[in-house]
Amino acid sequence: MSESPLVLMKDIVKRFPGVLANDHVTFELRRGEVHALLGENGAGKTTLMNILYGLYKPDSGEIYVKGRKANIRSPRDAIRLGIGMVHQHFRLIPTHTVTENIILGLKEAGFVINYKKMNEEIKRLAESYGWKINPDARMWQLSAGEKQQVEILKALYRKAEILILDEPTSVLTPQETRALFRAVRRMAEEGKGVIFITHKLEEVMEVSDRVTVMRKGRVVVTKNTRDTNPQELANYMVGRPVIFEIEKKELQPGDPVAVIKDLYAMSDKGVLALKGVNLEVRRNEILGLAGVTGNGQVELVEVITGLRKAVKGRVIIDGKDVTNRSPREIMELGVAYIPPETLRWGVVPSLRVVDNLFLKAYRYPPFSKSAVIDWKKVYEKAEELIREFEIITPSPFVKTRTLSGGNIQRLILARELSGIIGGGVPKLIVAAYPTKGLDVGATEFVLKTLVKYRDMGSGVLLVSEDLEEILRVSDRVAVIFDGKIMGVFKSSEADIEEIGLLMAGVKEKAKAG
Repeated sequence: MSESPLVLMKDIVKRFPGVLANDHVTFELRRGEVHALLGENGAGKTTLMNILYGLYKPDSGEIYVKGRKANIRSPRDAIRLGIGMVHQHFRLIPTHTVTENIILGLKEAGFVINYKKMNEEIKRLAESYGWKINPDARMWQLSAGEKQQVEILKALYRKAEILILDEPTSVLTPQETRALFRAVRRMAEEGKGVIFITHKLEEVMEVSDRVTVMRKGRVVVTKNTRDTNPQELANYMVGRPVIFEIEKKELQPGDPVAVIKDLYAMSDKGVLALKGVNLEVRRNEILGLAGVTGNGQVELVEVITGLRKAVKGRVIIDGKDVTNRSPREIMELGVAYIPPETLRWGVVPSLRVVDNLFLKAYRYPPFSKSAVIDWKKVYEKAEELIREFEIITPSPFVKTRTLSGGNIQRLILARELSGIIGGGVPKLIVAAYPTKGLDVGATEFVLKTLVKYRDMGSGVLLVSEDLEEILRVSDRVAVIFDGKIMGVFKSSEADIEEIGLLMAGVKEKAKAG
């Protein structure tokens, strides 16, 4: 008789208002395996895992843990059953130590805490997975990779045998990613089961034993990883062939369209976020900015686009000094901005699609005259942009919040790149994490669009936490760490190991490109 799976989720149904998130989903996790869970945004994979962890209750279906039917009403129930979940955004207290974060809420810690004993246990546990962590260190002192290790240790210290990792590599350097993969494989060897949610197909092939693909709330396929390949998985995810190689002409970069000189700026916390940044973005090139999130990338793009003041240094666009000019002045010079967190900064979700398309252009001719908007021209242009940028929407008049993440990003691309202000190709495109959270189909569209505008003469500054994506589409790569540019490389000559070390601040010099 075969051994019961660690987890069996059987015929799970979960509805939200207007959305069938999980449509009779069956999912199995075996002991000693890493099971990758793939799917587009909105495919239902995170909802399914939130059900397993007790954050949502299914409308129907059954869950079995270690062969027994389980009623998981809360994370407390999940933890009691040996289920741990590491979320994409860490849930740690910055001022507390590693040990304090790990034992927080743990009954077994007792009324009088023996910190010496627990520090030793946590250190031993970390070392068993190849990690070196000081249990007395405060969370704010740790790197993103170390914080993730603490989240995983928190689950393992509570004797988790089933571990759910949600997009675990999104904040890691290549070296930290490899260390995580080694630890995950070690967990599987110990008989634990690991569910690995990711959108990076190369990671699925590298770390998983089996893979389940979800689309539109249903399971499309479950396969042994060795029996599939990235192209086939991408086809399952989006329901059509996906081209991984972005065709890019060999072009000679033109004159600098943006020059950043000795730039300093403060973060929202009132500390220096940029410390003497020097960069050039040239016409007909994509300059990729690589770095672990939180090292000054957002502050840099906000200073360039006029959303944040520089305390020192200069920003020169197309030969004009625009340091600390207004966003409107900079926009009118031909700067397009694709912001991070599109729902928060890129659109007004409660407005219609047509309104968001013309958030900037409504005040300019031919769409307005003498402060009166020509709605006929606006509607005609909106229809044209929806066709050109392949925005899937019932009409231009639906609320923007009803669109998928990929279609919201297409809307932003249409607004920023279409030349409806000034009637030309943007001189500079500042794209901050433009593919974050998007499925492979939407990612493909965004990257192809950036390359298309680069070929038309734009200079593109592409900020991304996906190093492989940067190397695929960029002509040059700059690495940022702690608000400083650590080095600039030609993409064709870039060494991923060296870039990884620079991203972690290990090296201070790099060859210029």
